[in-house]
Amino acid sequence: MGHMWSTYVTNPDTSPDIYNMPTFDPLYGFPEGRKERVMVATQQEMNDARLPLDKRDFCAHFLIDFYKCRQAEFPNLSACMGKKHDYDQCEYQDYVMRMKEYEREKRLLQRSKRKRLKAAREELYE
Repeated sequence: MGHMWSTYVTNPDTSPDIYNMPTFDPLYGFPEGRKERVMVATQQEMNDARLPLDKRDFCAHFLIDFYKCRQAEFPNLSACMGKKHDYDQCEYQDYVMRMKEYEREKRLLQRSKRKRLKAAREELYE
């Protein structure tokens, strides 16, 4: 409830919209730039592996490897636990990255609000 309360009741203007793209430049605050994420699995590979649409993310290549291993090693599915672990780790890292991006957007929104308020105060007292 704490997140919902702070997002929709107390601070709706400084909470990022999770359904839209970030409003700030992705390179803002990174003077040397950022490493761009690339999809390893192609659309054709994902179609051939019959991946569900909700699994077609940056970790799809690990899931495809896991599915291939399961098919090759059946009925000894425990032989593919390493590939399952790789996929789970990728999904976890993706989750952490998305949470960091959410927090970055939230802090930048708070910073821009503070700047606007400061400029308004200075304009008022001039």
